[in-house]
Amino acid sequence: MEYHHISSERLSLEQLKSIFYNKTKLEISDQAKEKIIGCRNYLENKVATEKSPIYGVTTGFGSLCNTSISHQQLGELQENLVMSHACGMGEELQPEIVRLMLFLKIQSLSYGHSGVKIETVQRLVDMYNQDILPVVYNQGSLGASGDLAPLAHLSLPLLGMGEVWHKGTKRPSKDVLQEKNWKPLELGSKEGLALLNGTQFMAAIGSVCLFKAYRLDFWADLIGAMSLEAYDGRMEPFAHKVHSIRNHTGQMETAKRIRTILFGSKLMELHKNHVQDPYSFRCMPQVHGATKDAIVYVARVFEDEINAVTDNPTLFPEDDLIVSAGNFHGQPLAITLDFLGIALAELGNISERRVFKLISGTRNLPHFLLKNSGLNSGFMIPQYTAASIVSQNKQFCTPASIDSIDSSQGQEDHVSMGANAAVKTLKIVENLEKILAIELLNAAQALSFREFEMTSASLQNLLLTFRTVVPFVEKDAPMYVLMEKAKQFVINNDPAKFITNAGN
Repeated sequence: MEYHHISSERLSLEQLKSIFYNKTKLEISDQAKEKIIGCRNYLENKVATEKSPIYGVTTGFGSLCNTSISHQQLGELQENLVMSHACGMGEELQPEIVRLMLFLKIQSLSYGHSGVKIETVQRLVDMYNQDILPVVYNQGSLGASGDLAPLAHLSLPLLGMGEVWHKGTKRPSKDVLQEKNWKPLELGSKEGLALLNGTQFMAAIGSVCLFKAYRLDFWADLIGAMSLEAYDGRMEPFAHKVHSIRNHTGQMETAKRIRTILFGSKLMELHKNHVQDPYSFRCMPQVHGATKDAIVYVARVFEDEINAVTDNPTLFPEDDLIVSAGNFHGQPLAITLDFLGIALAELGNISERRVFKLISGTRNLPHFLLKNSGLNSGFMIPQYTAASIVSQNKQFCTPASIDSIDSSQGQEDHVSMGANAAVKTLKIVENLEKILAIELLNAAQALSFREFEMTSASLQNLLLTFRTVVPFVEKDAPMYVLMEKAKQFVINNDPAKFITNAGN
């Protein structure tokens, strides 16, 4: 069995994606074990000899930072922290995302700056490897003192508390621990704080959004190219020279991809009676390209974060230094998550506009894409649905990162709201899957009114494969069934596999 060895080596988003989708097992490297144990030994010696208070270790938390705690109560202090901070509400986070949270928490604790016991990190690894996934809720974090409430729920099973998903069933964690002959852990000094401080809720959700963003961006280009072909669009706006003189990377990449998709199309070579296409077709390189550039920027920020130590206080044993600072503050993620949400929402916004044009009864396409419209409503209402979802995405694009609510009696007086940014960005991603599926449904129907043999090999490949799942619509039928099939097609297929040539 293949294992990923937790170490201090920089982890790329591509590696994280592979670990996530392949469900690779974890193992703590000898290097990481040495750092974890060394840091723990340093902390225990410091607690035993240091007379000055150490925040969160020999004091209370937040605005209780000036309240001293006796050495006999340090473990109880940490366990109380986990229990009292488990205040999540709302929807349960998808177990797959919880698995990624576990991984990122393990990674962050393994750098040797957190002071946790090796037994605690190993238990998290065992939970990950045996698919014991805590129930975590998507509301409750301010995204500043770390994702406190979500990470408290992630940590409760260490104490035999809370609930977990295991083998497809939600159960009390104490029952699963008994089955495994695992005793609940007794947390030592600082351990609860190290578990709860951190950005792993935001980082996990944002990473999943990024994994999907790359694929959905490709789908937007592919489906957009099919709509352009079906709408009898012009190829000139995608010429390399046009985009080279503006020199935006994403714009040039989009134009090149669309040229590749449409390579060999005879339909594009036909005489056009129209001089220009609407912006939703003509400006795909500019709009889709801006989203590409945004994804690249956000990915860079997230790659830094998944390789970061984000709990507090931070320990530097080699310098005999313990620093109470603010690496748990989620502002870098909050801003970029808002940015990512806006960028992805725009792919849906322009997609719906192309759907609107395809059903408009122009350019020799029948009204609502059915020959016998009037008796049949055809593709009238899928556009309504797309418009509704696009509008919802616009509402989700209200930035979370510009908000802050004072908490902990004023000690935590500026928060990032990055957790809310993460949750709504994930909703934007899921909505985008639906919008692009609706465009694919319409584009495939519209392209079927053109000469199939005259379209490009890539679009022939896509249309033939799509038709094995969704048939050509001859007359009115329950459209939600076809829309759901189209959505699953978008979710479960890699768009790159439909490209059959190198293009130009």
